[in-house]
Amino acid sequence: MRCRFHFRREGHSEIYEARPGDTYADALLSFCIFPDTVLIFHAGRSLPEDKPIEEDEVDIVTTASRG
Repeated sequence: MRCRFHFRREGHSEIYEARPGDTYADALLSFCIFPDTVLIFHAGRSLPEDKPIEEDEVDIVTTASRG
């Protein structure tokens, strides 16, 4: 399955070729992005990073921590 990741703040997209069982965390790590630093959305709904990839496109929003 192919999933397009739209990185909203950065203004670009990446395609991930998902294998059965791949999660959003797997895809993010392949892009060298630590999953805890972003939020994942599909159709305005938040998705957990450990969810298997089933959607054809998602929005990725970078977060920041002051901790």
